[in-house]
Formats: sequence, C-alpha cells, structure tokens
Amino acid sequence: MTPLKKQRLILILLMMAGVATAVTFALKAFNENLMYFFSTTEVVAGKAPEQAKFRLGGMVVEGSIERPDNGLMVRFVLTDYSKQVTVEYIGILPDLFREGQGIVANGRLNKQNVFIAEEVLAKHDENYMPPEVAESLKNKEKDLGEPQITGQ
Repeated sequence: MTPLKKQRLILILLMMAGVATAVTFALKAFNENLMYFFSTTEVVAGKAPEQAKFRLGGMVVEGSIERPDNGLMVRFVLTDYSKQVTVEYIGILPDLFREGQGIVANGRLNKQNVFIAEEVLAKHDENYMPPEVAESLKNKEKDLGEPQITGQ
C-alpha cells in the first residue's frame, strides 16, 4: 500500500469514527429528552417509569382541587374515569385550569405514587381535549360500554 493510499484510508476511518460519535451523541440526547404519555390507569397499574419524566393526562376530578397553606402549591386528582392519580404542582396554573377540564401534566412519580408535576398544560377551547387524553378516555369507555368521547 502506497503512503498516499494509507493516508486516505486513515482519513476515511477518522471521518467514519467522527460521524459515528456524532450520531451516538444525537441519539443519546434524543432519548434523554423523550417523554412518553401515560393515562391514570397505566400509572396505577405500574406501567409508568419510576425515575423518568413522563406526561400524565386526564380529567380534573370535581371537588379535588386543594391549596394547602394558601401558597403556590396545588393538589388535585386526575382521572380517566377508571382510575385516579393525585397530582401536586408548585407554581401558577394556566388561567383556564378548572375542575372537569382535560389537562396534561409533565413530571415524575414519587415513592408515594403522587405525580409531582413540573408543568401543567390546559387548552383554551372548552371543547378541546389533548389527543392523548381523548384516546385514553375513548379506550376506557369502550371497555366500559359507554358512549365515546371525541377529542378536539
């Protein structure tokens, strides 16, 4: 092998190693920022990850909103009309957050199976329901034999 061919081979191998490293870092970053959606039934069944962030969606149960100590901390219960999960959030809730509203919260589950939300999302239209929540509720109502809810 001539010295010129040897240099080209080394250069090509270094470029391939660089591309492989860049792809590895990109996939790792993507995987770390990936956030899955779970319904309250799936969370109660233990299907949600214990240490990772995920999205929890459902309807806010009527009469479940509590504000202990009149501070920014709020506690409420989410349901998919099958199972319920308690959610705690410290911060300012969206203006349209209310009982009976479909919401999606981002956060983690603690050891007491209370969802600690870092962000609570609600949509402005009273007929809107996040697609994940609508699909989850449709599946639950099919199982229960009740009329279906349509999202959006």
